[in-house]
Amino acid sequence: MNSFEIIRMGLSNLWKRKLRTFLTVLGVIIGTASIVVMVSLGLGMQETFKEQLMQMGSLNVINVYPNYGDGMYYGGGYAVSTKSGGGSGKTVTLDDKAVADFVKIEGVEAATPLLDSYAKFVSGKYVGEFSLTGIDPATMEAFGAVLAQGRLLREGDTEVVVFGGYIPNMFRDSRQRNYYYGMQEEPVVDLLNKRVEMTFDFSYGDRNVQQDAGQPKKKPLVFKMDVVGQLEQRNSENDWQVFISLDQLKKYKKEYERSDPNNRPGNSTQQGYNRAMVKVTDINDVQAVQEQIRAMGFQTNSLTDILESVQEQMAGVQAVLGGIGAVSLLVAAIGITNTMFMSIYERTKEIAVMKVIGATLPVIRRLFLFEAGMIGFIGGIFGLGISYLLSYLICSAGTGIFGMSGGPGSKISYIPPWLSLFAMVFITLVGLISGFYPAWRAMRISVLDALRNE
Repeated sequence: MNSFEIIRMGLSNLWKRKLRTFLTVLGVIIGTASIVVMVSLGLGMQETFKEQLMQMGSLNVINVYPNYGDGMYYGGGYAVSTKSGGGSGKTVTLDDKAVADFVKIEGVEAATPLLDSYAKFVSGKYVGEFSLTGIDPATMEAFGAVLAQGRLLREGDTEVVVFGGYIPNMFRDSRQRNYYYGMQEEPVVDLLNKRVEMTFDFSYGDRNVQQDAGQPKKKPLVFKMDVVGQLEQRNSENDWQVFISLDQLKKYKKEYERSDPNNRPGNSTQQGYNRAMVKVTDINDVQAVQEQIRAMGFQTNSLTDILESVQEQMAGVQAVLGGIGAVSLLVAAIGITNTMFMSIYERTKEIAVMKVIGATLPVIRRLFLFEAGMIGFIGGIFGLGISYLLSYLICSAGTGIFGMSGGPGSKISYIPPWLSLFAMVFITLVGLISGFYPAWRAMRISVLDALRNE
């Protein structure tokens, strides 16, 4: 008996007992849909969190900070205790040489030092105080700067700046009293391709600021700047920053320090940079590159640190959800085994005749395994289809249930291709395993006993 005959006979046997086959397949469908949808909920939570992290910044970017040797972590502007590169008593300065060494690390696409400061911008009656970030102009695009209008910084730029997405909304009228400092719903000014004044003297430009009695009136140091571009609003850190060429910011800070040495606007440029960013080509290499930078003595962090922590937690959640769905699949597997045993008892004479006419034991085993596998395969196909339907409905109802944006694009439930393929292979294997013992029992049926009982 060849394979074609086994397939034809197996399908014929399943069709003869349509109701029993349907009920067994229904159990497999429910089991498949349960386990796939449960796992998809865990994957959906993971994908949603990943998308939220990507809105905060690139997952391929590593933030690097100097190490002051005191066992404290200074990333983000505050100090907390850490074991990463700290506590050695050795100060490691973040300078141009260190940044050049970062670029040499395998897998690194770009690296730039960053110089953070704070400056006041004045345009007529409108003023605003913003974070000022000095960056290597050649790396802006590599680090995710997306233009809304205008252009990015270029090498050789001097008296130019690029505004973050929300900066035009943060200006205020200097003539108003009791002004609420915050972001306006609409842009207050349109300064693209216009000249503004920038200063580190925060009393400059405010018409309501009174000169302290007895204090000599001094002329503030003001720099004329051209606004050449504005970034897209992407709900990221870049939205709230003004970008300037790193070398130009160094120059301005030195000029300000010389003009008023008791009122320096930030870290001295002679002590290196307060942070740097490293762009890694492949997200899978981020942790390896971080380890190499830490081995050089620096402190690091990245969004992938948070992502890995969440993925570890989500793995536990997915295991629980998958376990709940697996209960239904276990019941379906028992149903397949029961169906195959019933089939053996009903077809005892048929099995005996097959042996008499020369069917070998492996052929009989293959026949029953094929029938069991087909039950699993058919149930898996329909179960997977129902899983996609349920996933769509869950995502569509996301606004009301989870407070998320609804529709098929939301990721409350997410079924990746690998999950579909794994589900089909797994369910088919469950069917084969469930039919293995019944097939073994069919092989052991005695021809004489079967014919005598008939």
